[in-house]
Amino acid sequence: MSDNQSSENNSDQFHIDDGRDRSITSREAERQELEDAMLTFLSGGGAVQKIERDLRKDPPRRPESNYGSRPI
Repeated sequence: MSDNQSSENNSDQFHIDDGRDRSITSREAERQELEDAMLTFLSGGGAVQKIERDLRKDPPRRPESNYGSRPI
């Protein structure tokens, strides 16, 4: 397999970016891109909502115990 094929296959896979391989200029460019996207969202009628810190979609459930549930 050539290097081109392996790089194409790697681009299809999920990649975790830990930030160690980025430069200051690339981080600034990413910040600017995020700011532009945020301004576009807000200018298009989008809104930011503040939610309560402990708000959950589902209420907490009681833990289930499977101890002793299997026959001997």
